[in-house]
Amino acid sequence: MPLQILTALAEPTRLAAIRILADGQEHCVCDLMKQLDATQSRMSRHMQTLKQAGLVVDRRDAQWVRYRLNPDLPERYRAILDAVLQAAQADERIAA
Repeated sequence: MPLQILTALAEPTRLAAIRILADGQEHCVCDLMKQLDATQSRMSRHMQTLKQAGLVVDRRDAQWVRYRLNPDLPERYRAILDAVLQAAQADERIAA
């Protein structure tokens, strides 16, 4: 599973989506599409990869799907996610 998590997070759009979801809130796929300038089909494929890696869970809301970080992600995998998010934030600060 660590390899699946790292592979999922290696793609920039998926990492950006996880960074949005890291606020602890639930986000509609339509919001993710707008923020990441992605089509619905592209965003859905990315979110499916994150779901298969166990990083996110979803909930259907009428015609939209809402995503949030998986609250049941085992602590050892949450540590991987937190490390990747911290590294991405540090890289962003360095680039600025």
